[in-house]
Amino acid sequence: MYKRFFGLKENPFNVNPDPRYLFLTKQTEETLSGLMYGIQTRKGIMTLVGEVGTGKTTLVNRLLDWLHQHGTKTAFLFNSRINSTQFFDFTLAEFEIRCESSSKSQQLMKLNEWLVERFRGGETAVLIIDEAQNLTFPVLEEIRLLTNLETSTEKLLQIVLSGQPEFEEKLNLPQLRQLRQRIMIRCKTGALTKEEIHDYIFERLKIAGAGANGQPIFSPAAMEAVHKYSLGIPRVVNLLCEHALINAYVEQQRPIGPKIIEDIAREFKLDIAEPVATPESLRTSAELYNSEAFIQNLGEALSRFRVSPSTSSSRGTK
Repeated sequence: MYKRFFGLKENPFNVNPDPRYLFLTKQTEETLSGLMYGIQTRKGIMTLVGEVGTGKTTLVNRLLDWLHQHGTKTAFLFNSRINSTQFFDFTLAEFEIRCESSSKSQQLMKLNEWLVERFRGGETAVLIIDEAQNLTFPVLEEIRLLTNLETSTEKLLQIVLSGQPEFEEKLNLPQLRQLRQRIMIRCKTGALTKEEIHDYIFERLKIAGAGANGQPIFSPAAMEAVHKYSLGIPRVVNLLCEHALINAYVEQQRPIGPKIIEDIAREFKLDIAEPVATPESLRTSAELYNSEAFIQNLGEALSRFRVSPSTSSSRGTK
């Protein structure tokens, strides 16, 4: 409803992980380049860790776009609350590998044969798992063992594990030291600086159709307020800016002033609560990590919501 008022063609601050809106800071460029390098050189396991709302899924979607442009075979598991059996079922389904047997040994044989065929054809296969902090110990052990699928010189399957800081805490546990030692590339996403937030807002408005020479939509003081209340978290920046556009349209205010941002921050309690995880929230018991019974019954529900390969380029979660 505000698009005509502000001269926009689309909503610039949607929370959907649209790769067109990936804002490339120096850190983001290094992260994306690191993942691309790790896949191209067949490093095996790579991790992408970042706080909630710092653009991990958007970055993963940009990576998927790049992989699809190069004809790379990809499997994207966007829901990590699965047990070992479901993990293999979903992985084979995503790679479109037919296997009539539910036996893990048969599934591994099929996967290995398929990977060898891809390798001989000069192709690369990449498995990307989002929300990796939710993976149980048994599933993480299966992922580690997948790195044994290799030739004498190359890893046949490249694996990207994307997760929140809890995942990094989890990897530091003694039970996962073998997996930790096999991680060859470690990448991070982080909060934006004040200058980067200004550029981030301008870039998203530009992509959404804002004129370069028109009246500014956000005043400098409003963008300062966005930085103050968002703590540099892109998702919170989007929340503040989206609601600011709506409220400013209702009030017929342009450019948007800092009071609108402050009112929205109070409404969402951003003036009293930090939108980041506290150290206490990162401490989760090993018993939970080991529990597969908790998620044993989710298979049918997950299968109903699994996205088909034909729409893989637009898939994403948080």
